[in-house]
Amino acid sequence: MTYVMAIDQGTTSSRAILFDGEMKIAAVAQEEFTQHFPQSGWVEHAPADLWDTVQRTARDVLKKQGVSAGDIAAIGITNQRETTVVWDKATGEPVYNAIVWQDRRTSAYCAEMREAGHEPMVAQKTGLLLDPYFSATKVRWILENVEGARARAEAGELLFGTVDCFLIWKLTGGAVHATDATNAARTMLYNIREGRWDDQICAALGVPMAMLPEVRDTDGDFGETEILGAPVRILGVAGDQQAATVGQACFEPGMMKSTYGTGCFALLNTGDTLVESTHRMLGTIAYQFGGKPTYALEGSIFIAGAAVQWLRDGLKVIESAADTAPLAEDADDSQEVILVPAFTGLGAPYWNADSRGAIFGLTRNTGPAEFARATLESVGYQTRDLLEAMRADSGDAGLGQVLRVDGGMSASDWTMQFLADILDATVDRPTILETTALGVAWIAGKNAGVYPDQAGFAATWAREKRFTAEMADGIRARKYKAWKRAIEGTLVY
Repeated sequence: MTYVMAIDQGTTSSRAILFDGEMKIAAVAQEEFTQHFPQSGWVEHAPADLWDTVQRTARDVLKKQGVSAGDIAAIGITNQRETTVVWDKATGEPVYNAIVWQDRRTSAYCAEMREAGHEPMVAQKTGLLLDPYFSATKVRWILENVEGARARAEAGELLFGTVDCFLIWKLTGGAVHATDATNAARTMLYNIREGRWDDQICAALGVPMAMLPEVRDTDGDFGETEILGAPVRILGVAGDQQAATVGQACFEPGMMKSTYGTGCFALLNTGDTLVESTHRMLGTIAYQFGGKPTYALEGSIFIAGAAVQWLRDGLKVIESAADTAPLAEDADDSQEVILVPAFTGLGAPYWNADSRGAIFGLTRNTGPAEFARATLESVGYQTRDLLEAMRADSGDAGLGQVLRVDGGMSASDWTMQFLADILDATVDRPTILETTALGVAWIAGKNAGVYPDQAGFAATWAREKRFTAEMADGIRARKYKAWKRAIEGTLVY
């Protein structure tokens, strides 16, 4: 049997997943790695941890299934986006830790660019807002704060890449320095209208263009790797949220998916049209096949599943994520506790880098059950914020009446029912929740000739469960109004 391997390098773990010839999961290997928080609002990864866990899980998944490299038709890579690595072109050694997408240290750079009047130009070219979330200011920080880095970069000795790019370089033994269009679109250095790195933005940030990788199609050829014992080609790369969009078969304009992992990310396919948001959503590339980009409107929430991790690791009120739904079910209905999980600032539609988390409505009787419910409800509230903004941008009040969901938190019936309730929408959960890995596996498998074309793949999408709104209109309105008041209390002006 022929398999396709998806390498899924995420924010808290690396995974390798084998899909069989029918695009079903055959085996999974996963390994968590350490999160580093050097200062408040700073988040880093050791690049060696990313590379080592990718190698180990890729080899382990072969052992689990009892197959060899010769049984793998192709590899697809999907990755945490925006996270930034700068490394030595000759040795492959990073000059600093990877600065993670959640990191907020560069908010002053963004303010500086805003004050210089650059935001309209950046937004028009990249579809993005000036925010520490994106890679561009992280590169600048490394160049300005690592001794000798700027001089070395200008001399052509250093390379920049998002995590996919760093892994491709390592997997190919330094033969390929490339990324795909979906990851390039998240750097804030890439002109998504013209399909090229933008010299004006690079100059404004002091980023030498010699550092930047080649940008290829999402379904491009990214070379071959021999880490599995024999050559295997890398035939697909996509940032995790775009890979999930593909995995959910959101190929038609108007289709929308929302992924609930460490953060939450909703993408709306806008086809050939790059929507210029007036409600602080992001324009981005959903995927690029055959040289032709398909655009999306995206809303990015920084904290979703990470808030459940906080309950487990920070407050220690649960032992596992699965404990949250039973606790939420038992919460006191008379208490309206609201958690605003702005642990690393607020993303869309607020983009408030200096906000921090807050809890409202505490009483003497508030306990773990109420904390659990408030944590799960915060995901629904934040998703509604995104949907309201997208509706305003599109002028379509009916937009998002059906939302396809995936990611770890989507397995929780309680959370998905609340989501349907607070959105007053239909929420569809697919049979395969690993849509991020599935999306990039399909891309690589299609290119290898073992999986169907786009229409054939879309026809395989299947719903496991549908959630419809059951909450009374008055309760929905009251709860969302309380959320908006809580948000107002956390914004930093």
